[in-house]
Amino acid sequence: MIKRAVLFASVISMFAGAAHASDLNVASVTANVPFEFEDGSGNLVGFEVDLVNLIGERTGKKINYTQMPFNSIFATVQSGRADIAIGTVTITDKRLESVAFTQPYYDADACLTTSSKGDVKSLKDLNGKVLAVVTGTTGEMWATENKDKYGITEINRYDGVSEPMLDIATGRVAAFVHDCPIDAYYIKDKPQYAIVDTIPTNEQFAIMLAKDSPLLPELDAVISKLKEDGEIARIHEKWFGSAPAKDSSTVAVRPIPGK
Repeated sequence: MIKRAVLFASVISMFAGAAHASDLNVASVTANVPFEFEDGSGNLVGFEVDLVNLIGERTGKKINYTQMPFNSIFATVQSGRADIAIGTVTITDKRLESVAFTQPYYDADACLTTSSKGDVKSLKDLNGKVLAVVTGTTGEMWATENKDKYGITEINRYDGVSEPMLDIATGRVAAFVHDCPIDAYYIKDKPQYAIVDTIPTNEQFAIMLAKDSPLLPELDAVISKLKEDGEIARIHEKWFGSAPAKDSSTVAVRPIPGK
């Protein structure tokens, strides 16, 4: 298990020294269940944590994690303070202009989550409502692009998942648009919340690197081998309780995006 990672405030000090070639410095999004989060003992765990740890084993690299808000991982990777970033980062054409991605390993859509006792039952009920999103995510992009279409009065932006969920409970926001697997995992034992609609965004999650990172071919090749060996499928079963579809990005080897 990986012991409690340092907070974002210490990112600069952690990466201040020259990294050893055998180290892999990882920017990880804070409290992003079930992909990366701290368990009850303060250990960093999750789907993507297991994946990166396997990559470390296959490459012989020591993994160093640093947690931070989603919107901070981009500058951290681009500046070289981290070698890679994880945090259910969706591959987009816009992002490919400034960063690189490995092949995807998880497919997802976005979901609309709200109070199970509220009056929002679908996207059409967002008219006149305040909507929550996580800053920098594709959920924020969708909300910005569709604000007028659905009559959303205001978009509240947050650093993570727990804060908008709390604001749903207190009535400060009506609903939250975010990645389906994250919302579903978060609310699985919280009957006060409900997922009421799905937005077919066809997202693919991957490891993010600097635009011209020399690590890309090596890491992508390891991901291909982990898929072929069934290792990523086993991680999926561990965290989601079911086998991934055989034609999903969790199982099928994909090309490097933009190559």
